[in-house]
Amino acid sequence: MAIISSKSQPTDPNSRKKRASVGSEKTEKSQSRPTDDHLLEPQETTDEQVNPKQDESIRPQRICDYIGQKDLKEVLAIAIAAAKSRNETLDHLLLYGPPGLGKTTMALILASEMGVTCKITTAPAIEKPRDIAGLLVNLKPGEILFIDEIHRLSKMAEEILYPAMEDCRLDITIGQGRSAKTRSIPLTPFTIVGATTRIGALTSPLRDRFGLIQRLRFYEVDELSLIVERTAKLLNTPINSDGAEEIARRSRGTPRIANRLLKRVRDYVEVKASGPITGEIAATALQLFNVDPMGLDWTDRHLLQMMIENFNGGPVGLETMAATTGEDAQTIEEVYEPYLMQIGFLQRTHRGRLATASAWKHLGYSPPEEQLSLFP
Repeated sequence: MAIISSKSQPTDPNSRKKRASVGSEKTEKSQSRPTDDHLLEPQETTDEQVNPKQDESIRPQRICDYIGQKDLKEVLAIAIAAAKSRNETLDHLLLYGPPGLGKTTMALILASEMGVTCKITTAPAIEKPRDIAGLLVNLKPGEILFIDEIHRLSKMAEEILYPAMEDCRLDITIGQGRSAKTRSIPLTPFTIVGATTRIGALTSPLRDRFGLIQRLRFYEVDELSLIVERTAKLLNTPINSDGAEEIARRSRGTPRIANRLLKRVRDYVEVKASGPITGEIAATALQLFNVDPMGLDWTDRHLLQMMIENFNGGPVGLETMAATTGEDAQTIEEVYEPYLMQIGFLQRTHRGRLATASAWKHLGYSPPEEQLSLFP
């Protein structure tokens, strides 16, 4: 045993010092090594330090900074002032309209004006009853729950929302069969802001439980110009009024598209040009991205050209258009047709789709005499 113990102990004093130094290095490394809890803490990256939450900074924070939707702002300003004077929560609000008009932004502004937080979710994410129940139970007094695409809520989730919206009560069923019992859990007063692009798809019981139902309309060119100038200022991108108007004119009346086009023009200026964004530079850049002065992209023009060149302007059936262009019929009907009809380039008839005289002229074609008489 003495031999074993003598071998196990270092005989060289220098080796003891080396082992001691190695042990101290391991201790220092273990102390400097981040723990698992430290790794779970959110860390700010270099990009966030340089440009923190750029997309969120573009959204206005106050209702006075919100550009456009004058009638909607007046209604909501009255509702906010009345709720504050009574020390109550806002009534439930339903916003509907085409995508990209600012429904989410308006919900965040309402929360900011009321001094509460806004929790955001989407209807497809609420698959089970416990999902909506968990959201409602965790709401604090006065908080806003924003549900996007609310027309896609399941029937069971709607049934849970009915007593919650009317009586601030959550009804749950415990057990099954004869032993099943219903319990009611009181909820704190809260506000639901629903957003939808298809208000007709909402059931009447759910739609009628909203105290305010407001529609967002498309924006005018002057309103979009102000939005473009404001966004350019936040992005530190110099732009003049002509450049902002040129971008606004091609934005289809939608702020989301206007901001997206502004970023693409900014990229073009940084690489191909210099100085502020002018009307000429914006037109050249957007032409490069296949966005014409009316806001039509390549697919829009291709649809109209196909109707004019192959079918003399129509009428053309939807399935025929889909087969000729290679696009899905539902995509044509829901994505491309609404804007073409809005600007008067396309008509729906019982016989099919018809390209108007305005579409012929915009694409450089001479419309037939019959259409000239119908569309002076």
